Amino acid sequence: MKKFNFKKVLDGLTSSSAPPAKPETEITETLGSEHFQVSKTVRHGFPYQPTAMAYDPVQHILAIGCKSGSIRLFGRPGVDCHVMHDNDAAVLQLIFLVNEGALVSVCSDDSLHLWNLRQKRPAILHSLKYNRERITYCHLPFQSKWLYIGTERGNVHIANIESFVLSGYVINWNKAIELSQRTHPGPVVSLSDNPTDSTKLLIGFETGMIVQWDLKTKTAECRYACEQQTLHSLAWHHEGKQFMCSHSDGSLSVWNYRSPSKPAQVFQPHGHPAQKGSKPEACRPIMKVAWPTSRTGDPFIVFSDGLPYERSGRRPCITVMQGKSVTVLEMEYPVVNFLPVSSTPWPNDFQDPYAIIVLLENDLVVIDLTTPGYPCFQNPYPMDLHESPVTCCTYYADCPPEMIPAFYTVGSRQQKKTGFSDKNWPVKGGEWGTSTCSYPEIIITGHADGSLKFWDASAVTLQLLYKLRTSKIFEKQPLNQSTEYEEDPFAIVKIAMCCESRILCVAGTSGHVIVYRYNKVETTVDVPTLEIALVYEVDDLDSPDTDQIPPPMPPPSSSVGSAGSGGMPSPSPHHSTSSEGAEKVGSPLLKVKSGPQKMVPGYQVDLCAQLVTVEGEPPSQILCLAINSLYGLMAFGNMQGLAIVDIIQKTTLLNLGTPDLYGSADPYTRTQPRSPQRKKPPAGLGDLGEAQAVEQERCRSPTTERDESNGVCLSPTGTTRKKLADIKRNRNQPRPRMSKAHSTASMEGNGGDDSDDMNNSLSMSWGSSVSRLFRTELIKAEAKFRRQRSSSTSSVGSQSPKAAPKCAGTDSHVASHKCPGRDSPKADSKDGSFSRSRSSSMSSLENVSAEGINCLSFTESYTRKTDPVTSPCLWVGTTLGSVLVIVLNLPPQGDQRLTQPVIVSPSGTILRLKGAILAMSFLDCNGMTIPPLFAKWEDPKKKEENREAKDGQSMQRRGWQQLQHLHRQKAPSSPTTETISDRQFVVICSEKQAKVISLPSQTCAYKLNITETSFVCKADVVSIANSVCLACFLANGHIMTFSLPSLRPLLDSDFLPLADMRIAQTFSFSNCGQALYLCTPSEIQRITLAADTCESLQEMLCELFLPVDTPEGPKQSFFKGLFSSPSIVDKEELFGEAASGKASRSVAKHIPGTGGIEGVKAEAGSAMAEVQKARMALVERGEKLSELEERTEALKVGSEMYASSAHQVMEKYKNKKWYQL
Repeated sequence: MKKFNFKKVLDGLTSSSAPPAKPETEITETLGSEHFQVSKTVRHGFPYQPTAMAYDPVQHILAIGCKSGSIRLFGRPGVDCHVMHDNDAAVLQLIFLVNEGALVSVCSDDSLHLWNLRQKRPAILHSLKYNRERITYCHLPFQSKWLYIGTERGNVHIANIESFVLSGYVINWNKAIELSQRTHPGPVVSLSDNPTDSTKLLIGFETGMIVQWDLKTKTAECRYACEQQTLHSLAWHHEGKQFMCSHSDGSLSVWNYRSPSKPAQVFQPHGHPAQKGSKPEACRPIMKVAWPTSRTGDPFIVFSDGLPYERSGRRPCITVMQGKSVTVLEMEYPVVNFLPVSSTPWPNDFQDPYAIIVLLENDLVVIDLTTPGYPCFQNPYPMDLHESPVTCCTYYADCPPEMIPAFYTVGSRQQKKTGFSDKNWPVKGGEWGTSTCSYPEIIITGHADGSLKFWDASAVTLQLLYKLRTSKIFEKQPLNQSTEYEEDPFAIVKIAMCCESRILCVAGTSGHVIVYRYNKVETTVDVPTLEIALVYEVDDLDSPDTDQIPPPMPPPSSSVGSAGSGGMPSPSPHHSTSSEGAEKVGSPLLKVKSGPQKMVPGYQVDLCAQLVTVEGEPPSQILCLAINSLYGLMAFGNMQGLAIVDIIQKTTLLNLGTPDLYGSADPYTRTQPRSPQRKKPPAGLGDLGEAQAVEQERCRSPTTERDESNGVCLSPTGTTRKKLADIKRNRNQPRPRMSKAHSTASMEGNGGDDSDDMNNSLSMSWGSSVSRLFRTELIKAEAKFRRQRSSSTSSVGSQSPKAAPKCAGTDSHVASHKCPGRDSPKADSKDGSFSRSRSSSMSSLENVSAEGINCLSFTESYTRKTDPVTSPCLWVGTTLGSVLVIVLNLPPQGDQRLTQPVIVSPSGTILRLKGAILAMSFLDCNGMTIPPLFAKWEDPKKKEENREAKDGQSMQRRGWQQLQHLHRQKAPSSPTTETISDRQFVVICSEKQAKVISLPSQTCAYKLNITETSFVCKADVVSIANSVCLACFLANGHIMTFSLPSLRPLLDSDFLPLADMRIAQTFSFSNCGQALYLCTPSEIQRITLAADTCESLQEMLCELFLPVDTPEGPKQSFFKGLFSSPSIVDKEELFGEAASGKASRSVAKHIPGTGGIEGVKAEAGSAMAEVQKARMALVERGEKLSELEERTEALKVGSEMYASSAHQVMEKYKNKKWYQL
């Protein structure tokens, strides 16, 4: 008897209700968590808010410390390293251990850190944290291992630089001053040892007291009392017989080493000599002075500031004095610090300075002292990144390799600045990395002055290629013109570029969008302009204007085209809805120059589209921008609506307010008149309407999942709403909400597809030619509906949910769908940030006041569920989480594309997500990204040559025809969902969710709630490790990646908190797992998400320390050394534990660092290689020893045989006499 199988019975019972079958071919995902690792790679730009600077004259390395606790190290161009302290304490002072590969940093939290620079990623070896006293100044003599530390209390401590342990030797302030002095000398502001006698330490106090301390006798040898104001700095003459002081009254004083009674000289370099009976001229303080000497002439005296107060308007300056020559070098920004650069590190030798490094608040200047006039060196670092504030960034990794040479070619022709020194840049230390990146990278930065900068970011370097000024096409604004709209009218807000065709699209803050085309030759053209009025509003419901003659009515399935009747482009009249309509729409904020304009080689203007003011209010900022070079179309959107422009025919194809894009499928209740302008105060109480009383809410999507059909959300609004919709459908006319556009309605329709009749109820009737009479009727009907709804709010709120009308489910476009296992309404309702209470009749509506366009994507995809082939379309994402699809009917390429109109029509497809739409990308059936179609860039000269043979044009036409044949092949006679299989995926990411939709069925294949407590700032589909993933940057600082198409989590790294909106606005993902953001107003931080890049990063980074011999010290004559040179004293005998004991543990705490461990890790690979080499050498040595042993054995045998033979001979002749031989 056959055994009963209960499992088979259950399988048979559940077979009828089984979930949808999986795709025929399962997509294999190759990405895993092991492919991802977040790491900072390199930082570019000028150090933000610099506070300290140091220079190693032997290694030629420059270090700059910042207020945020970061340190930047610079060498030769391309050598740039960034390190950061564990906390955000400002860096007060930096000291190099000259030619030792180490750096000491002094921070505002009274801590000292020793950095190891002998590794590619410098790390801290030791730290010393003071507990009782505040550090004010530190000094490390050349080739000394003892660091002098001055404090706010006036004491001087000494620490061993190798172990970072304090010595018991302390110079207390009360022992340094005279016994008769009763006041505190103040904090220590300067420490310096005598160049010729290291046992004499010069201590400068803030009040002007200077003490020369004898380290051997532990006594104050001399005391110098400055009668001038506060002391700021000290500088020795290299002979050690004199020193110079700078004071707060703008004076300099020179003291003889052995004459402490009075200064040898006191003078004010920029002050007029005081006359009898009058006070000297008041000057600003001299913060620092340097006294380098020269073998060939008088010594230099270099100091900062010191100009008279009365000379108002003077910029900060650096003064260079040599003999009777006085040169004042004005600076654009305040001076932070300066350092003379000399060829010798020895303080007792002639310095012979050849340059001065000046650190300003916003710039780095290096002055050439060997050239008359003291010109500046041209800075090779990308420190002019913030020349104008950066407003946006775009990152293109793995771009076409010919783009960098193309940009460099036109950039090198641009006018270069003159007046720079022709000498080589003096900071020339370090060495580049041993490996480079295998793909080119380009960064484009947009700035507040309307300029764009193109940077070569390949590997870990950054080099300026080309600069474009978008403001050149506009007329200059008068100086007396008020700036009530924008402080920076030319500021760049969005950048879009097609790398293959080199077409560039730039959006500015004044509502202007400029299209550029790359050209190698100079041209002179008139700039074509388009004025667009993006406005959506409802006219006054009480007094509609019915006097105007209605324009001709479009056909029921009208579409918006680029040309009027006859197929030729024609201007589109603006249809105003009242006698005041013409006054409502104003002019653009910027005026384009009239007449021919000269266009230099590079990017040349092809079109300028401008949004105009409405009722005196400026247009809202452009939120998104997209361009497609093959279609010849450009689209942009803002909080008012969407505009599509034909950049070939220079016409506006579509110009609609966002609510009009929905047509009759609008899921929201618009609580305010749909107008982008700001509210104005009512003239009287009678002007205060209900819409003005409702406070504008934050744009957001509905909170709970509703019945979805293909992602279409239908929202019942009650019986009255249904009647109003019936009126609109019967007349087959647009809704009363009007969009004012500069485009005409095409009379040809969209071609008419019988299979799309079911979409007529959801299709949008677009166009500006609308019957005025019917519009008035609809306005009255809607006003009646609003009054009925307001009077029945209480009764509606008490109705049962069953009383609400059901959603139509007969249409294939409105069939309900849920993602298996993921589309649970309960899970979505847990999002507290989106929950709100509603009445039953409003359960599927959201009371919103504004909805903008936040994301755009041109693609070749399926626009409807029943589409058997793909077609050109534009996918539109809004700030409320809706995704709409617009069909683009393009004429064939060639002459027809120049004359025939582009037809724009709705598809009826609406998808819904939570939060604003951030990214949309398309995948093929194998899970790989479908790149957008493009037209390859051609050189105009070659294109002209090819035009004779018509090779290029025919190839492009054949390619377009093949593309149309491929995507528009004959469909089955009766297409159904069973016969059409899904061949594409669309990945949509919003602030809260991510969905993968199968196309053309429009079923939700995968869905993921990314975050519940935060929101996504940036998202993009990027390529990595020969695959693709979804990368997201969240507001809480997390970077997350998900596999595609399954949305499986791969990485969740708590990388960076969103400290300010600058990071969110400039964060940009790119291919190969690369990303960047503007970490400070003047610095760009690049990061990588790829583990393989992190592994090879060690070889790509630069070397800071190179073995270099220290220059020899000065040689002294025999007699001078015999009679004047001081005796050499071992500092270990003075400061060591045996002589001075241990310091109190309560003074400071020693904290070991991790620099040694990091160094070991960095050198592990090379150490293994050395071990392997040693092992091979040992094997070779062993083989040689074996050969030697064999030879020794053979010699031993030979010697034994020889000894035996000799013994036999001896025995033979031993007893014989000599005469018997």
